[in-house]
Amino acid sequence: MKPLPRLSFPGAVDGDGHILEPPDLWERYLEPRFRDRAPGIRKDDQGLEYLEIDGRMSKLVRRGMPAGLGAMDRVAGYVYDREPKTGIQYVDAAPLGAMDAKERIQRLEMENIDRAFLYPTLSIFWVAECDDTELTQAYLRAYNRFIVDFCSDSNGRLIPMAQLSLDDPEAAERELRRAVAAGAVGVFVPPFQWSRKPLGDPAHDRVFAAAQECGVPIGIHPSLEPKWTAPGRYGEYTSGKYSFFLNVTAADAVRHAFTSLFQYGVFEKFPTLRIAVLESGAGWVGYWLDRMDAVYTSPQGIPARQVLSEKPSFYFRRQCWIAGDPDETSLAAIMPIVGEDRFFWASDFPHPDHPPEYVPEVERLALELPESAREGFLGANVLRAFGIS
Repeated sequence: MKPLPRLSFPGAVDGDGHILEPPDLWERYLEPRFRDRAPGIRKDDQGLEYLEIDGRMSKLVRRGMPAGLGAMDRVAGYVYDREPKTGIQYVDAAPLGAMDAKERIQRLEMENIDRAFLYPTLSIFWVAECDDTELTQAYLRAYNRFIVDFCSDSNGRLIPMAQLSLDDPEAAERELRRAVAAGAVGVFVPPFQWSRKPLGDPAHDRVFAAAQECGVPIGIHPSLEPKWTAPGRYGEYTSGKYSFFLNVTAADAVRHAFTSLFQYGVFEKFPTLRIAVLESGAGWVGYWLDRMDAVYTSPQGIPARQVLSEKPSFYFRRQCWIAGDPDETSLAAIMPIVGEDRFFWASDFPHPDHPPEYVPEVERLALELPESAREGFLGANVLRAFGIS
């Protein structure tokens, strides 16, 4: 295996890394009455792997796609061969640390990274196709139990994030409280909900209240989404041949969910609620705050002024944090304008929609920052956002 790059700065924390869930996770962690409906990796009649959801072939994750979900290292030549082979490429091609907690610690040691916040892979894929609310809640309870167990022997170096679905806000509140009591340091939601209610909708207030009471942040993280979420501007523009366009614009969904929090006055109602904006880049946030502030003060901002006593930028600097991609070239210039303590970095490892050389890019970005901002960006800011000393 080609040696992994090593960061020269101490105290680094990966604010958004991922795992590849073991294919049998749901068979092991689902409540017994749902186990015959467990998601998993299967092979079609051509031998190509696909994601099965409730006994059906995924429409989005098929034709060998699962084997490429952890391809970041392979792109850069960091190939890790494991034995014995399982015959499932999704497993056999998994990079170092994507599917095994001890390997993940080994990877952190090699890269000189202290800790990593962990998010799922399959669970941000199947959520776009499972419209059965009860089954979705069961799938997520199983994943959340698993990720807490996965991180439990890491001495705090692997940090579990629980996933919620807000289609049933009462169930989501229960799961938030259960997962946090079990060891999750925060929760995250995809930008869409099957109920088609925006994130900031008052229907979700009980979840915001529970997060505020428990002292944990809510993250907004991209996911695959149902076709009905796509704008109809270009007609049917959602197939794989548009992968460049779709990946570049995927952050729009996160921005929309984030903006809805201001539309509905969430930060005024929940003044100590913390929000983390994830895997959407961060260079845009300066413009976005300027635009929200401008609209807030204009005649079009009357609805917002009725629920927010301050400009949106005030609440961002008080209650929000955002993850930057290491390869962003404008981030060092944006941070002093918005607030240096609001930013942290994230690798997105092992997903191949980001360049693989995240450690050298973090090194470059850290050197571009003034010393006063460097420690925060490398790790202290994200730990503060999640209440971790």
